[in-house]
Amino acid sequence: MSGEPRLREIADLAALKTLSHPRRYQIFQQLSLLGSATSAMLARELDLNTGATSYHLRELARYGFIEEVPKDPHAHARERWWRVAPVDLRFPERSKQSAEVRPVIDEMNRRAYMADIELFEQLQRQSDDLAEWADAFLYSRGSMQLTLDELRSFFEDFITLINRYKRTDDEVPAGARTVLTRFFALPAPDPEQAETQTTETVVPGAASEPVRERNESS
Repeated sequence: MSGEPRLREIADLAALKTLSHPRRYQIFQQLSLLGSATSAMLARELDLNTGATSYHLRELARYGFIEEVPKDPHAHARERWWRVAPVDLRFPERSKQSAEVRPVIDEMNRRAYMADIELFEQLQRQSDDLAEWADAFLYSRGSMQLTLDELRSFFEDFITLINRYKRTDDEVPAGARTVLTRFFALPAPDPEQAETQTTETVVPGAASEPVRERNESS
């Protein structure tokens, strides 16, 4: 098993804007899936221009998000292979994000969530072609009553568990494949606020004034 990756918190606006660039974030995510790749491979996978892909890779490397793979003496001399830097990449807690940083992180997270849902649905549609791996769509929903410190500890335990199963290339057993994991937690709505919350419903053919409904808690 590989060791614990170095923790790196990204709060610098320039670095965040570099990663949040749509094409660069797409390249970053594709490298996460492939493990390592050249600019030509990434350009083909993502239907991008090779020259632009090389530029985006250099920008990602400039801020330490990716790194060049040490050259194989038997590889083509001009080939440059890239991989995601082996760090535990994190953003500042929301309460510590500046007014400039917060919308950049919010938009990056929004795109990431949408891409995850799109990929999940795509792979489910293709599950007949996955043989035994069609049973690998595991998900769970639940709720707990935690303090904020307990939730932070829960999250760190989750990260520790993920790192326990990470392996170097020469440790990967036969039959293994890349598995995507996601963690998502959020505070449930306050029951007192839910009782007084109102929603707007537009009734077809009715007057333009919306109908207001009171949400009653069960």
